[in-house]
Amino acid sequence: MANYAKVPAPAWLKYAVVAILVIILCPAFLVRCTRVDSSEVGVKFNKLSLTDQGTLDASPVTGYVFFCPITTDVFKYETFVQRVDYAPFTVTTRDAAIFTMDPTMAYYLNRDKAVDVFFKYRRDLDDIEAGYMRTVIYDAYRITANNYSSDELMANRATFEREVRLMLDSTLTSEGFVVTEFTSQITPPESLRQMIEAKNAAVQAALKAENEVKEAEANAKIAVAKAEGEAKAMKIKADAEAYYNRTIAASLSPLIVQEDWIEKWDGKLPQVQGSDKMMPVVNFQK
Repeated sequence: MANYAKVPAPAWLKYAVVAILVIILCPAFLVRCTRVDSSEVGVKFNKLSLTDQGTLDASPVTGYVFFCPITTDVFKYETFVQRVDYAPFTVTTRDAAIFTMDPTMAYYLNRDKAVDVFFKYRRDLDDIEAGYMRTVIYDAYRITANNYSSDELMANRATFEREVRLMLDSTLTSEGFVVTEFTSQITPPESLRQMIEAKNAAVQAALKAENEVKEAEANAKIAVAKAEGEAKAMKIKADAEAYYNRTIAASLSPLIVQEDWIEKWDGKLPQVQGSDKMMPVVNFQK
């Protein structure tokens, strides 16, 4: 058999292979692509300028975004309405009564403020809700509650919530968060709640007693009116009978009375004693 010697590969071929590998693999490390949905806003920023003292080199982006992961990155925020149900917390009124607040808020991020929000907080919305927003809500409740006594707060809950909402709108809107809904459940302290229930029970009892008095007065008036009506009816009847009797009596002449006496006489003369007694004279002439 012939003995063939191994021919070494040219040096340039090795470099060519390395170059080809670099060309193929470099984009995977130097260029990336991400998609920013229409319901989101992206913030493309330069990592080298992301310092607390420096100015952030960032811009809002949408759609497909290409960037170099070594020097840049893309942060996304949802811009559709977010709803947050916070855990209850307590605040104190002017007269030191402790109320429990259970707020629920709906908001969305203003697209035009996305870069400012990222530059200031550098957190996603969940972290901002649990941190900054919760603090703003608590302060709004705390500051507003200090202007009310416990009785005033219970009597003006709608006004209280409206003032809290105005404070939230003023603070959060300037930061790029637009509040669309804000509701809260206000729970007074147990002692105040019992006092309110007792007061309501007393008011109900007073109203019931007042209604019973009015009902009794109405029944009494009905009875009096009925009695007066019956008395008037009896008087009218008696007056009518008296008038009838007077009219009949006035219409009877002595002759009619005498004829009526003759018709009823049985033919017997009355028995009398003594000569001084005179027989009744009957005039039979008509």
